[in-house]
Amino acid sequence: MSDRALIRQCSPTMAGIKTGNLYMCDLTSVPELEEDVRRFNKANKDKGIKAALIGVRNGRAMIYVYRPRLLKRDLQDPLARDILCSNGYCCDSICKCIDCLKERMEKSASFPHEIGLMLGYPPEDVKGFIDNEGKNFKLCGMWKVYGDEKKASILWARYEKCTTVYSRCYDNGTNIKRLTVAV
Repeated sequence: MSDRALIRQCSPTMAGIKTGNLYMCDLTSVPELEEDVRRFNKANKDKGIKAALIGVRNGRAMIYVYRPRLLKRDLQDPLARDILCSNGYCCDSICKCIDCLKERMEKSASFPHEIGLMLGYPPEDVKGFIDNEGKNFKLCGMWKVYGDEKKASILWARYEKCTTVYSRCYDNGTNIKRLTVAV
């Protein structure tokens, strides 16, 4: 996994202000990528952040970088649980949810939209996207907004600023381990 790409794609999660991000990269070798994920998890064991290879499509790997504590909190939301349960997820543990997501990624030609819940998107926006098939949204940015536009805009600005600051710090010599906050 490239440190620069990880910062560009996952800074808000590394900073502990977002539940999760997807890290997308060209696939060279699945065993090599799985080893990268193991190394990442070992190096960040004390930081409260993990990574999981969740799928491969069209020569691209999708790695889910997430904060287990934040994910557990997010998945306690009743609407989030309803969405996941109606899509066959077992919400008893975050590991089971991630395993179910992997299965759905493997079996489906389309992208499972409930992944938004695992990325920290508001449940009402995920439900709105599913119910409206991606149409009739109020605002479009990092995700399509069906609920609170102002809250989404504030979050987007916060995530963008975080990525800008992290990129600058990395370019000035701060290593990835130091940029990953313990939460």
